[in-house]
Amino acid sequence: MNNGLLNWFKFASPQSFYPLAGKMIPWFWALAAVLGAAGLYIGFFVAPTDAQQGEGYRIIFLHVPAAWMSMFIYLVMAFWAAIGLIYKTRLSGMMASALAPTGALLTLLALWTGAFWGKPMWGAWWVWDARLTSELILFFLYIGFIALQAAIDDPRRADKAGAILALVGAVNIPIIYFSVKWWNTLHQGASVSLSKSPSMATTMLWGMLLCALAFWMYSIAVALMRVRSIILERERGTEWVRQRLTSAAR
Repeated sequence: MNNGLLNWFKFASPQSFYPLAGKMIPWFWALAAVLGAAGLYIGFFVAPTDAQQGEGYRIIFLHVPAAWMSMFIYLVMAFWAAIGLIYKTRLSGMMASALAPTGALLTLLALWTGAFWGKPMWGAWWVWDARLTSELILFFLYIGFIALQAAIDDPRRADKAGAILALVGAVNIPIIYFSVKWWNTLHQGASVSLSKSPSMATTMLWGMLLCALAFWMYSIAVALMRVRSIILERERGTEWVRQRLTSAAR
């Protein structure tokens, strides 16, 4: 068992993780494509028309998975940032940096699709609703994390500063999630809950869950691609990176 743990811990090294990430990327891209195609087909062609919102509700198959992943990625980013802050592991800070742009993109997608959903439902593209406002704050936290790291030349100091911001910003995640319960908001409550049966048709639920899994696989694939680039950039002074770059140039 100890040998097994040691084998896993060796991947905490950027040099060991780099080839592993390269092997995993095609699999996650394939899963993202298959799950995304299945989810969108069910959502747009199989799921029934909603009795109240008509065909316009189908934007949930993009909006809800994007919103879920925007929060989940931030928590994962904060986790890696904390590990790097506590244990001073180089790869942890790199993983946090790799996740941030994807989290920002999905947060923007959640806000954008939410606006398109809100216009016919509420009669306005945007309202200063508790859920919308806290999600907008999440987007600014992602942008702030990226900008703060970019503004500091030393990667170690950049990781430390980013980690502190990420951990402080994690307080916003439960605010987003519970905002519809804590305040009287226009945003509807959760359609899927761990404590009660879903308030939607089974085909709608399956379409949304498959799209959410597709977003998850996509996020992993992109983060692994990005962390490989970060590893090469930060470790460019090491012998193994010089050898790899020399081999690639031939």
